[in-house]
Amino acid sequence: MVDQFRIVTDPVADSIAISAIFAALPLLTLFVLLGALRMRAWLAGVISLAVALAVAIVVYAMPVGQALLSATEGAAFGFFPILWIVLNAIWVYNLTVVSGHFDVLRRSMARVSPDMRIQAIIVAFCFGALLEALAGFGTPVAVTVVMLMALGFPPIRAAAVALIANTAPVAFGALATPITTLGTVTSGAVDDPRLNADTLGAMVGRQTPFLALIVPLILVAVIDGRRGIRQTWPAATVAGVVFAIAQFLASNYVSVPLTDIIASLAAAAAVVLLLRIWQPAETPPLHAGEGELVTAGTRRRLTGRGGADLGEPDTGRGGADSDGNTLTGRGGADLGDDDPDTGRGGADGDGDDLTGNTLTGRGGADLGEPDTGRGGADLGEPSTEPGGDDPDTGRGGADGEGDTLTGRGGSDLGDPDTGRGGADAQAGRHRVDDDATAGAPRSGGNAYAARQDDQRDSPAEIARAYAPYLIIIAIFSIASLGPIKAALAKEPWTVVFAWPGLHVTGASGKPLSSVNFTFGWLPAAGTLMILAGILTAIVLRVSVGSAVRAYRDTYWTLRHAIVTVMAVLALAYVMNQSGQTNTLGEFLAAAGGFFVFLSSILGWIGVAVTGSDTSANALFGALQVQTATKAGLDPVLLAAANSSGGVLGKMISPQNLAIAAAAVGMSGKEGDIFRRVVGWSLVLLLVMCVLVTLQGTPVLDWMVP
Repeated sequence: MVDQFRIVTDPVADSIAISAIFAALPLLTLFVLLGALRMRAWLAGVISLAVALAVAIVVYAMPVGQALLSATEGAAFGFFPILWIVLNAIWVYNLTVVSGHFDVLRRSMARVSPDMRIQAIIVAFCFGALLEALAGFGTPVAVTVVMLMALGFPPIRAAAVALIANTAPVAFGALATPITTLGTVTSGAVDDPRLNADTLGAMVGRQTPFLALIVPLILVAVIDGRRGIRQTWPAATVAGVVFAIAQFLASNYVSVPLTDIIASLAAAAAVVLLLRIWQPAETPPLHAGEGELVTAGTRRRLTGRGGADLGEPDTGRGGADSDGNTLTGRGGADLGDDDPDTGRGGADGDGDDLTGNTLTGRGGADLGEPDTGRGGADLGEPSTEPGGDDPDTGRGGADGEGDTLTGRGGSDLGDPDTGRGGADAQAGRHRVDDDATAGAPRSGGNAYAARQDDQRDSPAEIARAYAPYLIIIAIFSIASLGPIKAALAKEPWTVVFAWPGLHVTGASGKPLSSVNFTFGWLPAAGTLMILAGILTAIVLRVSVGSAVRAYRDTYWTLRHAIVTVMAVLALAYVMNQSGQTNTLGEFLAAAGGFFVFLSSILGWIGVAVTGSDTSANALFGALQVQTATKAGLDPVLLAAANSSGGVLGKMISPQNLAIAAAAVGMSGKEGDIFRRVVGWSLVLLLVMCVLVTLQGTPVLDWMVP
């Protein structure tokens, strides 16, 4: 029989401080491997798990069998319900890509206004939040940055806008996966019945809406400075206020998993309605560049960012943007090069030299070589690897965990006739892009948008494009009804059992509640998403074969992310059940009441390093509530602060920066993007720290449920 283990918080010399040094080793290992050595997330997670096991066994005297069983329970929880939600949510998104209705939805949003500042609010903030609600894990940045580029945004500006917009919705991303994780890892850490997904979601819903009020205004400021705020503040304010109110109401009174879906659709609808009665005083030309575009024998004149003529219409030589910088064209030929056919030695819209780097399409082929497919692969060979590590799908880039970027099913953002730059309609595989997704749009940022805007979708097709989200809302709303929710929480739909062989007690001698595993196979959000996916496939007329292939490809695409999440959750369980987290909690409790200010920063650090609010909650959730209890603070407040503060680290995480840089064709220039967003990350973090601190005082403590 496996020995029972009892947690001890000061195993080294009976000292909390010295023991805390060893307890911090797994986290320090993870942070160094990810942040300093830039190791792949899945490998860093596995190595850090090994360190956590070693500390548990050697330092905390946890029996080997108990330590390994603890890790297996954490890994199992990482797959169900966490990855079960993510995988099935991304599958539903992939179905919209396979059917072509993702582009229908995108076009319907892009046509709302010709003003690029308004388009940024709709695409990056509203539509990005919708993608975050369904998929998360880097998908919103990967998709919206390409859409912004297609609409004519300069590369770095498109990346900055997409990253900043991906803040307020993150805590409720992937159907509230971070909240679900937070509820699980904190429920057994201290004895507080409020530590569950519903209450924690409600608390987060009383913090992140304050970010939503600010973010749209920041977006228009990044795009067009003070003029942007002065001319488009009504739209930015409406989007922020409606999103904030909807996020609060949905998280507190409707359904935590549905929060971002409801908020994003409500905000988008509010902006559309506003534009029926109001328009900006002017629509300044803010496109990335102006030049003569040659596409299939047709020349198109594109407008420059500040309305400046870039010079000769044939070559674009000698031109300048509104900032006085020479423009050379963003995604193909260097308009100032002597050889307009190859465009070698060019620069992007921000004047950065892309020779031998960005203009190779990340796959080694010169963008000026049309017979190579402009991305390192023949357009007729979708299985050719353009720069990633997946020879079957030809995908490249980086996913939310710093691995191969797939566009979550290969978003069809290219030519609907040729399939270039888009998805294989049968397999959902991302083809090599010669116009958009493999890098910057070719020769002037608005070419792709101009071509796509020529296509008009019928009202029926637009309705079908929105149908998947309405289906999801309907299914989750029904499952959240009191009697139905109560019935599904009982056997045989939900089974609770003790993890076989795992016997761990707290310092008080009582068994930890975390040794019990809850298997709610039917009411789980992931299972409900499968049902939504089946109905979506029927509505969008996706064949059974295509739907099955899309599901298979989703697992293959996320194979590294699967290992990462399971490893990080296994690490969290080992640290929690061996006593390492308790030790760190007692050590940090020495900060007393000041820790309420630091709690958001801890979550921010976690997400900045791991790139995932889910992972940060798994790592620090139990630590937050244990520290709160020992310091006399509210554990619900600090647990929520971990997630709410964490969302602000998303925009500076190496994984997300890599995604954004790869999507705009600027791999290797993540530092340039980082400098554009780090200031906003710190400002918003300060806002969150102040808010949480006030919520921990009589001034705003009435906001804590």
